[in-house]
Order: sequence, then structure tokens, then C-alpha cells
Amino acid sequence: MNPLEKLSTFGQSPWLDDMRRGLITGGGLQHMIDDDGVRGLTSNPAIFEESIARSGDYDGAIRRLSRRDKSVEEIYQILTTEDVQNAADLFRPLYDETGGADGFVSYEVSPRLAKDTEGTLKEARHLWKVIDCPNLMIKVPATQEGLPVIKRLISEGINVNVTLIFGLPRYKLVTKAYMDGLKERLARGESVQGIASVASFFLSRIDTILDPQLEEIKKEGGERGDKAAGLIGEVAVASAKMAYVAYKEIFEGPDFAELAAQGAKPQRLLWASTGTKNPAYAAGKYIEPLIGPNTVNTMAQKTLNLYRKSGEPALTIEQDADKADKALTTLESLGISIDEATQKLEDEGVEKFITPFGSLMETITKARDEATAQVAQV
Repeated sequence: MNPLEKLSTFGQSPWLDDMRRGLITGGGLQHMIDDDGVRGLTSNPAIFEESIARSGDYDGAIRRLSRRDKSVEEIYQILTTEDVQNAADLFRPLYDETGGADGFVSYEVSPRLAKDTEGTLKEARHLWKVIDCPNLMIKVPATQEGLPVIKRLISEGINVNVTLIFGLPRYKLVTKAYMDGLKERLARGESVQGIASVASFFLSRIDTILDPQLEEIKKEGGERGDKAAGLIGEVAVASAKMAYVAYKEIFEGPDFAELAAQGAKPQRLLWASTGTKNPAYAAGKYIEPLIGPNTVNTMAQKTLNLYRKSGEPALTIEQDADKADKALTTLESLGISIDEATQKLEDEGVEKFITPFGSLMETITKARDEATAQVAQV
């Protein structure tokens, strides 16, 4: 077994954070499922912008849809939902074999709806109906406006990947929304069996925003400088470890036990943004300290390839939890508010998806206009 495959022996599912038509139709994704132990797939607007705007895989389809007088938004949705459906078909055998434990493909609602509860809810329901795959997860951002959507979708039996979680307080609200949705469904006399959800906790960006602040304090020297030096590159993993502590308290507690007795599944923690932004950090920095039962790690292809070659998986998720707790306390003692930092990251995270989404809409608009002009000339 290669290191990626070995992750599953410790209860962690490696997922691929990518979505490209050539990867799906050319056999690359099937190879990863069969030979690398990849057990799911995530996508987002930035990934679709990269695949559609920067490859020729979709040019013919865009021209055909343009000649059928489809709008830009319709073209985007047709292209992307086809990819998701085809990827979900490849993962369907794994989904069936694991009884719905794995084999999921995630599709995100428009990032422009991140602050729009009703708009997000409407689009999520539409996508669930259009894609029509039991191993689909609808990605909903963990904004304040997204929390009611999570509850409603779960209560309606729609699988949800809650994305853009950066901080522990928001993570706990996400778990509450998930459980409240299950309770609401049971109160209507409906089954909670088969409903799946993950809570996507973003990692590398936490260190990216905090490391420069810690570096400045380090320059002061003395006790404060030493404390800051010990936290550089460590806060993201510490936060994730404390999220797992909270996960166990919640999903191994009496409140969820009642739901589990009715067939409900825990909402797994998914580690996202696990590629290192700092070239000084090892490729497995956000993988190897966070391996454990009922977790997912979704990796960009570059990170996945590196880990396949050099990873050394072991059961690590509950190691040094006391040190992780102390690290977060130390951070606050230095005058750095992690809650303020994670709120900023959430705001930036929404914008980072809106920008490529807008760019992609412009690309499709240009291609549509060119195809329409060619038809008019004929």
C-alpha cells in the first residue's frame, strides 16, 4: 500500500480537491480511486475557473450551448453539473460498497450567495434535484447566513459539505446546525439514515495570516519573542486538534447518542486547504499530525502526489492535544485574537471564490459572444 492508501487504515479518507473534465474522461480519476485509495472529491469555483478557463476541454461544449442560446449562467451550470455527475458515477461503487460512508463528490453553491440565506437554500435545492446523485454533497459556506441553510438542508435529507470553517466557535455552531436539522427531520417522523455531512476546517490559511504577526513579536526577543517563535507554523494544526477534541465531545456525547440510535451518522471533520503555502514547510505538514478515525483530508493534486511518494502516515490526531490547547492560550496571551483572524479569513475566503467565479463568467461570456457571432455570420 502506498501512503495515501494507508490513511484509510487509520480511519481517514483521502479525497481529491480537483475537478477537470480531462481527469474524469481520461481515466486519471478512476486510476486514483483504484490504485491510490482516493475516496471522494471536492470542487469549488476557483477549481472550475482553473479547469474551464485555462484548458481547451470545454471549448466545444461552450460553443454548442451558445448556439442553443443558453445564458452564461446556464452554460456554467450545465458544464459543471455534468462533470460532477460523471465524477459521482465513478465514485458510486465505492459509495455503495461502504454503505454511504465514502464516495462523495461535492459541488458548491454560487459564492455570490454566501450572505444570502434564501438564495443559497434555493440554489442548493435546485442543484440537488438537477444532479440527482445520492453520493452528492452540496457545499454551503459556514457564514452566519449559511448556518440556517445547513439545518434546513439536513432536515430535508440533502447531504451537506460545510465549507470555509476557520475557527472553533463557528465549528461548534456548524455541528449544532447539523444536529438540529436531524432532530427536525425526526420530529416530522422521517428517517435520518443515509444522510451525510462533513465540516470542512481550513488549515494553511490560518498560519499564513498569523505567522507574520508572530514573526514581528519574535523580533522583540525576550520571553514574548520566545513564545511567538514557538507558535510560528503551529496554530493551524493546534486549532484542528482542538476541533477534533470538540468533535469527540459532541458526537460521542449523550445528545448525539439519541440521534445515532435512530441511524444518524456523525458529521465528519474534513481538513481542507492542506497544501502548504510556505515553501519552508513540509508537504505533509497539514496531513500527518491530523490522521485519525472519522476524518477526511482533501488534497490538491500536487499535495496528493507528494504525499503518495513520501508520506509516513500514523495515528496522530489525538497526540499532543494538551499542547495544542496551550498553544491557543499562548496566542491569546500575546495579544493576538484568533477569533478576529478567523473571521477575517472567512470574509477573505468568500471573496477568493467570488473573484475567480466572476472571471470564469467573463470567460464564458466571451466564448458565448464569439460563438453567437459566428452563427450570425453564417
